[in-house]
Amino acid sequence: MKGVTYKKSGVNIDEGERLVKLIKPIAGKTSRQEVMAGIGGFAALFKLNLKRYKNPVLVSSTDGVGTKLKIAFMMKRHDTVGIDLVAMGVNDIIVSGAEPLFFLDYFATGRLDAKIAAEVIKGIAKGCMEAGCALVGGETAEMPGFYKDGEYDLAGFAVGIADKEKIIDGKKIKPGDKIIGLASSGLHSNGYSLARQVIFGKLKLNLKSRIKGLGKSVGDELLTPTKIYVKTVAALKKEFNIKGIAHITGGGLIENVPRILPGICKAKIFKDRWRIPSIFQIIQRAGRIEETEMFRTFNCGIGMVIIVAGKDADNAIKRLKAIKETAFLIGNIEKRSPKEDPIVIL
Repeated sequence: MKGVTYKKSGVNIDEGERLVKLIKPIAGKTSRQEVMAGIGGFAALFKLNLKRYKNPVLVSSTDGVGTKLKIAFMMKRHDTVGIDLVAMGVNDIIVSGAEPLFFLDYFATGRLDAKIAAEVIKGIAKGCMEAGCALVGGETAEMPGFYKDGEYDLAGFAVGIADKEKIIDGKKIKPGDKIIGLASSGLHSNGYSLARQVIFGKLKLNLKSRIKGLGKSVGDELLTPTKIYVKTVAALKKEFNIKGIAHITGGGLIENVPRILPGICKAKIFKDRWRIPSIFQIIQRAGRIEETEMFRTFNCGIGMVIIVAGKDADNAIKRLKAIKETAFLIGNIEKRSPKEDPIVIL
């Protein structure tokens, strides 16, 4: 008499082993010399090169991709959301002035398809290579009945390192400093619940629809990967004293910039200093969304904010343009009275 097996209950161990074989060479391409043991073990081993740091501090971040995954499911394209996953983690790490070291992922699904999972992990590996960090491991969870067929969820965990004396924390920001905005690549990985409601609900568009001003299909626009700013910030740090960095994610400019400001300071940002990309304008018009709601929900074209001394601003912009980064001088730091908001967008 044959009894019930794990496979019959919905969990295919063989498919999991197939996935491990598929991803080992993918992860291997991201390896750094500090990696001692990675994919396939119970835990990853990473030897820190402490000679480079006087007083080393580990910096960590965890995040996901959110409902942007719905677009990947709809398009049946899974090779870019992994880039988003890495970006959301490493962009948070570099805000502190840290160098990303390694990354781990969590992939959960109802029924494991090794081919789809491998495509996702190819994107993760691509993001890791762009960020200069190693993909050292992760977890694949097959949970029958927990997710809809063909769907999955992602989470990522990134670890970096910084010298304590060189940590960027915003404490030295003062009135007279300048605010630089680095262009985003699109919506990045925030605001997709609202974006989908407007685009597919109010506008009745589909993934293949084309709108004047986008230059690509709706699906391609929505699936554009989040920009990774690791190399840009590293290059700028070598030449300038960066006083503060804000990753413009959930909460937009309105919520994220104040997180790095001392209590005596406010940020004055001028929205005419950069061109807000068409996708945001389309969403705002079609949804009749108030401007404040836009700047609290989306990045509106600015994916990262960097604050430098007023005397360094022009040269910093020149340096950023020299390394092919689209950057704008978007505002100033001013003195704030106790009753004033920490940020104003004019």
